[in-house]
Amino acid sequence: MPVRKQPRRISRELALLSLSQLRSNGEQLQRQKLQDLMLAAIRTLTAEIQEVLETAAAEVKRGSDRLLSSETRATDVQSAKAMVGEALELAQTAVNRLGYAVDLPEFIQLANQHEVRDYALELIGTVDRRRQEIEQVLEAALVDWQLSRLPRIDRDILFLAVAEIKFLEVPEQVAINEAVELAKRYSDEEGHRFINGVMRRVSNNLRTRVKP
Repeated sequence: MPVRKQPRRISRELALLSLSQLRSNGEQLQRQKLQDLMLAAIRTLTAEIQEVLETAAAEVKRGSDRLLSSETRATDVQSAKAMVGEALELAQTAVNRLGYAVDLPEFIQLANQHEVRDYALELIGTVDRRRQEIEQVLEAALVDWQLSRLPRIDRDILFLAVAEIKFLEVPEQVAINEAVELAKRYSDEEGHRFINGVMRRVSNNLRTRVKP
């Protein structure tokens, strides 16, 4: 049985996974039910699982083709092993995402469902309304990166974290820690380090602005 999670932590996950599918005006957004958010989240996870498995299958095929077309040179064998190893890592990622998709409904069932829905919608609505301001904050904090070039999941985690700090009065350390946890769960191996670094710069920049 999944460990009980705090409602706001579930809300953040729902908001993250639903953000790309539920952007709409405020009135339409407020009519969304909890099951709508959950369905959007499951669809996002399902699409990501399918994409990861397709990439893993392509890596296995490349490794197989490399072996079949080679004369079993050591370099070809090593290259094929690397491709298969990468495919196995991708497959493990897909399995983990599948576990999240299976657990999510139970997490919601164990939590205060009204609180989960309301805060998830507040997060999504804040990002939608304040998107331009959030982008400006993030662009000022990015070093040698363009916001538009980031993976969607990393960008959305950053949007939510900035929205919490700047507009929803969530303590900086809480928002940063939650963003890092989301990245560990849904981004790649380096994602949580990258997001932690960006959010530290966001925090420093915001503090500098408010100094007299």
